[in-house]
Amino acid sequence: MTANIESSDTAAQGTGYDAETYARLAKEIISRYPVKRSALLPMLHLVQSEDSYITRNGITFCAEQLDLTTAEVSAVATFYTQYKRKPNGEYTIGVCTNTLCAIMGGDEIFDELSEHLGIGHDETTEDGKITLERVECNAGCDFAPVVMANWEFMDNQTPESATQLVDDLRAGKDVKPSRGPDKICGFKHVSRVLAGFSDGLADEGPGAGQASIEGTKLAREKGWSVDGAVTVDAPAEPVLDEVAPNTGDEGSSAERPAEEGDAK
Repeated sequence: MTANIESSDTAAQGTGYDAETYARLAKEIISRYPVKRSALLPMLHLVQSEDSYITRNGITFCAEQLDLTTAEVSAVATFYTQYKRKPNGEYTIGVCTNTLCAIMGGDEIFDELSEHLGIGHDETTEDGKITLERVECNAGCDFAPVVMANWEFMDNQTPESATQLVDDLRAGKDVKPSRGPDKICGFKHVSRVLAGFSDGLADEGPGAGQASIEGTKLAREKGWSVDGAVTVDAPAEPVLDEVAPNTGDEGSSAERPAEEGDAK
């Protein structure tokens, strides 16, 4: 990767972008931050959106664009598990085996998938479709055991449903996650979104499952409140449908206005 990416024909070597496009996208990311180096995380996702992992050329490119050393970039790329140091599968399947999910069957799911796919933790199938991971927590304990497919939730899984999930993905079928967009997108697609380029799917599907909002629903029905909080009047009819609220709707935390005392 050369220092002057805008004029180099080999600047985007190893990626699907030409040098001009790669430089333009990088500049767009960098322009969002008052300090260049703050753009490193999305820049690394940009590299993965083309290469499927953090290549040596990608590290050099990020360093040159952000006025960092390759050692500084490598330190970040090797710290966070979302950054891959070898080619990743089209779909990352993360099985939660932390305490609750493990008790509910997470270990059994991982063992079943490992045997079915013929791979272990952080390994990829020969067809390049599936990378299997054992993860600490998928942040969906109320739906344990949880499996993530490119960070989309597959709730209340069993060894049988998880096996069907990977078989469908390998066969090229559209798979709908329990929450979120209408189908699970590929690893490179998701990496581009994490780099900060919207795919327009943010408002598809429910953002929370019914188990997560049951307490809120009950509090509204009973008119319960806590000391110092605004009293919530019990509605004549249930406010929440069986489908969770979409982004920006009542019951969704996304896009709510900042309130006094919120973290800045």
